[in-house]
Amino acid sequence: MLQITREQAKWFLLAKQGLLGAYRWSGKEGALQYVRQAGCIQYDPVDVCGKNAELTLQSRVKGFRKRMLYDLLYRDRLLVDYSDKELAVWPREDWPYFAGYRERSRIHGAGFAGIAELEEQALRYIREHGPVSSDTLPIEGKIFWHSSMHWSGNWHKESLASRSVLEQLYTDGVLLIHHKSGSRKYYDLAERYFPKDLLEAENPCADETAFLKWRILRRIGAVGLLWNRRSDAWLGISMTTGQRDAAFAEMERDGAIIGAAAEGIRQPLYLLREDLPLLEAVTEDRIDRKARLEFLAPLDPMLWDRKLIEAIFGFHYSWEIYTPKEKRQYGYYVLPIVYGQELIGRIEAAADHRNAVLQVKNIWFEPGVRQTKTLNGAIGCAAARFARFNDCKTVADLSDQE
Repeated sequence: MLQITREQAKWFLLAKQGLLGAYRWSGKEGALQYVRQAGCIQYDPVDVCGKNAELTLQSRVKGFRKRMLYDLLYRDRLLVDYSDKELAVWPREDWPYFAGYRERSRIHGAGFAGIAELEEQALRYIREHGPVSSDTLPIEGKIFWHSSMHWSGNWHKESLASRSVLEQLYTDGVLLIHHKSGSRKYYDLAERYFPKDLLEAENPCADETAFLKWRILRRIGAVGLLWNRRSDAWLGISMTTGQRDAAFAEMERDGAIIGAAAEGIRQPLYLLREDLPLLEAVTEDRIDRKARLEFLAPLDPMLWDRKLIEAIFGFHYSWEIYTPKEKRQYGYYVLPIVYGQELIGRIEAAADHRNAVLQVKNIWFEPGVRQTKTLNGAIGCAAARFARFNDCKTVADLSDQE
């Protein structure tokens, strides 16, 4: 078991995430590289100052613009939006790994009376007319159906038949999302966009245990450090505590993961074996520690396990979007602020696209953070970058609104 300090754990996480020093990634190619490192980034449709996946990329990728992610998904087809950590964006080369997931979806869907006939009807229409949404697919009525995208979700009584059949075919891997207009999804045949050898590739995982270990490794790599305990970092992975314990033990025994004991943290933290050189660079003070100030996404990979972040950084973050207004401590859509090796506070910003103004509604600093001229300058520069990311020309800060 490696021995590290909490400070070293901080530096390692930030370096792994590309949130220190000079930008490691740049432009559209950089966005693709980061998603490949993370394995997946979480999708959420709410857009106050950028959607979650876009916010994740803007904090790490120099010059990132929202169109870059759209193009990677729907023009270049190098990324896929599909289930993983809930709804997520991930590299298309990972498609074969989810073969078992798609097979379970097909078995699940076959249990709904009448859906096979609806699937045939939908596919005939799509082959002739191209991409469709639930509004444009001419299938009327409702059916009793439940998406297998989230295996433990609530049953939908009387779901729209058009929506249900499209989501079933999408989860089966027969359809892809062709594009989105706002939050509306348009679907088309996967075979029109993915090469046959990818669609028919053999599953690299010999069985469900191998798939489970692959997913756990992927999540550890996405965060950088994770512990073997219940965590939101495992969302979307169906496993018992016993299965997780067995997988961790086997992966540690095989050397795929390495345990590290961090001072003041009771449970061991685990990193990927391939990240050991980075940890060594951190402990030997061979990383670029130049401070950079960034606004993080609410569902940022580094924040997937918020209890872990609190243990390492002493920073408690709760996404209050679903918290009743009167019970919120901060605001509806608040982003953590990272500066140097610390999470120093939170910012609430909203893009006024009509007037091309980024409204900074509030900033809350953590106790002990001194508002120096250097810090205020860094926030100003970050806000200006954030405005450009949101296609805003100016920033209206708190002084402008008084």
